[in-house]
Amino acid sequence: ANASAKQRIKSMFYHAYNNYLDNAFPYDELRPITCDGQDTWGSFSLTLIDALDTLLVLGNRTEFQRVASLLQDTVDFDIDVNASVFETNIRVVGGLLSAHLLAGRAGMELEPGWPCSGPLLRMAEDAARKLLPAFQTPTGMPYGTVNLLHGVSPTETPVTCTAGVGTFILEFATLSRLTGDTTFENAARQALRALWKTRSDIGLVGNHINVLSKKWVAQDAGIGAGIDSYFEYLVKGAIMLQDEELLNMFLEYDRAIQNYTRFDDWYLWVHMHKGTVSMPVFQSLEAFWPGLQSLLGNLDSAAKTFQNYYSVWRQFGGLPEFYSIPQGYTVDKREGYPLRPELIESAMYLFRATGDHTYLQLGFDALESIEKVAKTPCGYASVKDLRDHQLDNRMESFFLAETVKYLYLLFDPTHFLHGGGTEGDGSWEEGGEGGQCVLGAGGFIFNTEAHPLDPAALYCCSRHAQDHQELRHILLNLSQPTEKSSRRSNPPTKHTDGPSLSQSESIALKPGEKKTPPLLSCPVQPFSARFAILGQVFTDNT
Repeated sequence: ANASAKQRIKSMFYHAYNNYLDNAFPYDELRPITCDGQDTWGSFSLTLIDALDTLLVLGNRTEFQRVASLLQDTVDFDIDVNASVFETNIRVVGGLLSAHLLAGRAGMELEPGWPCSGPLLRMAEDAARKLLPAFQTPTGMPYGTVNLLHGVSPTETPVTCTAGVGTFILEFATLSRLTGDTTFENAARQALRALWKTRSDIGLVGNHINVLSKKWVAQDAGIGAGIDSYFEYLVKGAIMLQDEELLNMFLEYDRAIQNYTRFDDWYLWVHMHKGTVSMPVFQSLEAFWPGLQSLLGNLDSAAKTFQNYYSVWRQFGGLPEFYSIPQGYTVDKREGYPLRPELIESAMYLFRATGDHTYLQLGFDALESIEKVAKTPCGYASVKDLRDHQLDNRMESFFLAETVKYLYLLFDPTHFLHGGGTEGDGSWEEGGEGGQCVLGAGGFIFNTEAHPLDPAALYCCSRHAQDHQELRHILLNLSQPTEKSSRRSNPPTKHTDGPSLSQSESIALKPGEKKTPPLLSCPVQPFSARFAILGQVFTDNT
């Protein structure tokens, strides 16, 4: 049954993907009813970037290689377009980083030193650099929209949703650790710490905040729309970076969430200061929560909550955007199902954790529903109303990035993204200068757009950068006799050294300014041999 399910999922993917290429490329998204394309989140062939790693997940190396090269030639981020900082980060930066980290497995020609360098990594860095001006606020919390050419518009609203402040650490830390430029990770951390300080006396956060004044504009607290991926990134950031600060933040939130918003294994919306129920609804975006709980080992409560959500799926053949828990029915104007992945994502994690076939059953249900209700002659359309199965002329890029990917991975428990089947079956590979890094051996972390990131690669590159930094430091000290030191008091490294940035100093490059190359720009060489400079001996583990 699994093999035939996988085959059907592949067919689903290619029906949608080929129709995007034929009818919508180079626009962002396919319109599956009129068989044409439209720009939605920017103007950078978003669906192609978002679906790139799914090609490799399904085993299609040749198309992955073709598209990775095509994107390098066609995508330009120097455009006069207002883009969502959050969506561009999770879909574009995340998609490019993931494709970069999977390039070795896809049989692409790699630059020496990959994964610490490469064309897709440079593209991801370009895209992320366009987002940095949004973080130039007194609080360090970013604006929600940025113009890719001109930065933040003077008329931009300072109100951002909580997820739009707290969903950067995975992509930005990955960028910083692969490239050695700490600017990105620092910006993401500063935003997280600023957000953490604004929580209420009972430990909750609302869902929209003014990033200039830190005033909460929408004070509803819950785990759904506007907040969801903030909590997800605290947990996944803690795992990927082995970071206790992030985990402790989450655990404190989790206590408040269990305390104030959980009733009968449902999670409601409450007032962030008073803890009183404001909306007794379940939103389809919340369906990621059981999967997140499973990553923390809370399997009992995860399974119970999943069962609640699955019962809603069975009632409608999909998850309505909002579902009234007291009424047991859809909420007016929120009856749609845009082919979201969240419940399938949770099923994937829970099936991996328990082996319980309930989760596979949801996979079969989803496959049936999507085929029966959403399929059109040229793609899959969002369901406008689950009650009468009207469709919307839209196929979101996350359908190919997430929904299809999680569905496929649910039915493929020995996939390399799950760590392969038996030990030593080649689910890991070498990388780094001289191939002394083991990649893919530590499991993958999925960003909130289901783009897998390899924690081992971060360690591989940051280790080199660290060695490089230490060597450079010693050589600099050697090359600076005391009488010259006054002239050199400000070495041109402020963009790469990171934490020393003062508040007033810009973290983004000024227009026309180039990033200063480090003083030692030879490629990073690991110290495989022992050697000494002025009596200091370097060994492999220095």
